[in-house]
Amino acid sequence: MASKSIIAREVKRQRLVDKYAAKRKALKDAGEWLLLDKMPKNSCKCRLKNRCKLTGRPKGYVRMFGISRVSFRDLASYGKIPGVTKASW
Repeated sequence: MASKSIIAREVKRQRLVDKYAAKRKALKDAGEWLLLDKMPKNSCKCRLKNRCKLTGRPKGYVRMFGISRVSFRDLASYGKIPGVTKASW
């Protein structure tokens, strides 16, 4: 499990990205690169990291479900994810 401070930092970054998204797009379309440089660094979408919604794990992220592979396997084994079954042939 990731530490609470790292998870909180990612939430803060996500809020900044959401807040400045329209303004950043307008500045990019207008070609105002100097004004764009003066905006907060963490308002850029590329600084976000996909993390598991349950544990905060950064590696092994399954994009379709928004959780890590470890959490996905546990939930799928217990039948908590609808439509997902273990493969057998």
